[in-house]
Amino acid sequence: MLTAFARAFKTPDLRKKLLFTLGIIVVYRVGTHIPIPGVDYRNVQTCIDAAQANTGLFGLVNMFSGGALLQITIFALGIMPYITASIILQLLTVVIPRLEALKKEGQAGTAKITQYTRYLTIALAILQGTGLVATARSGALFQGCPVASQIVPDQSIFVTITMVITMTAGTAAVMWLGELITDRGIGNGMSILMFISIAATFPSALWAIKEQGSLAGGWIEFGTVILVGLVMVGLVVFVEQAQRRIPVQYAKRMIGRRSYGGTSTYIPLKVNQAGVIPVIFASSLLYIPALVAQFAGGNSGWKTWIEQHFVKGDHPYYIASYFLLIVFFAFFYVAISFNPEEVADNMKKYGGFIPGIRAGRPTAEYLSYVLNRITWPGSLYLGLIALVPTMALVGFGANQNFPFGGTSILIIVGVGLETVKQIESQLQQRNYEGFLR
Repeated sequence: MLTAFARAFKTPDLRKKLLFTLGIIVVYRVGTHIPIPGVDYRNVQTCIDAAQANTGLFGLVNMFSGGALLQITIFALGIMPYITASIILQLLTVVIPRLEALKKEGQAGTAKITQYTRYLTIALAILQGTGLVATARSGALFQGCPVASQIVPDQSIFVTITMVITMTAGTAAVMWLGELITDRGIGNGMSILMFISIAATFPSALWAIKEQGSLAGGWIEFGTVILVGLVMVGLVVFVEQAQRRIPVQYAKRMIGRRSYGGTSTYIPLKVNQAGVIPVIFASSLLYIPALVAQFAGGNSGWKTWIEQHFVKGDHPYYIASYFLLIVFFAFFYVAISFNPEEVADNMKKYGGFIPGIRAGRPTAEYLSYVLNRITWPGSLYLGLIALVPTMALVGFGANQNFPFGGTSILIIVGVGLETVKQIESQLQQRNYEGFLR
């Protein structure tokens, strides 16, 4: 593998792409440490050092921003508005016929949908930036911190608008950096930036576990977490690569004196066909009650009940709801992202068929049957992986930033595998061996 990396850097155009990607990553990481105007950076650091940040409510967004959210920097919103906009557009493509027609137009339609995604990203960045500024001004971003209400000393309208515009511009810059990586670097730019944001939080989370440990100065807990992490990575790699291959045979066709077709191929149906989207959906949906309770005044009964059962994340009601929502959204997302009838029609159009299955409607029913069968273990696997941080919180008293589990490990492994595949394909195009012999 090290030899393959050396060969990658010896190839001029591949080396240029890798260095360009690393340069964009450096720019992105620098931006996550530049505070926005109007924020008292010393008070922010005081609250972060006191480990009193409300990570239960803002932990997902903070993870996707590489820790920039709680530091209230120019890249505080990170890649999250773009992720949300992409998911919304993907869901609307199924509902709105105009978007579905654009998707079928090929490259021109995809470019149009990408433009709509950019516009929606800016709109969401304005909304999320306004919410973050309001939360920081009220002191709710750091619950229990004595200087939380002094994070934004000047609460005038001009300063507030400046902060929102700065964070929106930061989101637009992150989106531009991601597209630069996609066009001129290696891998999908947005995925790479997401990977870097999550990986940047690993050292501090691991060290916090070591500091909180009591056995041998915390080193036993630290080593245990590392071993658990290796097992988790191996499990995730195994399941993410697992797929059910449905054989497809194409009949021979005579056109003039030449025969076409007669080839055999397969349809790869992944066990985890939905990816990490169900976990993001479930997390976002469960944050809504906690967010409503946080901004609601008074001490009403419903607010107290929500704070007891859904804010900390270790109550059985929260765990059960989280698991069931992940399973539901896994089936929901697979149903809208993979259309068996469309696949069956395309196969029939080009003379393809599954051996033993009639073309047309029986093929669509067979694909639906297989897809439902493999989505069950995929959804249960997603739910169990997502609950690893919660189990660590309940069983070992680890903080909620337990790194090896949930959304973080799924994204880290998924993006890592795809990026390595792209580098390997580039190497093989130049008659070099890949990473694996």
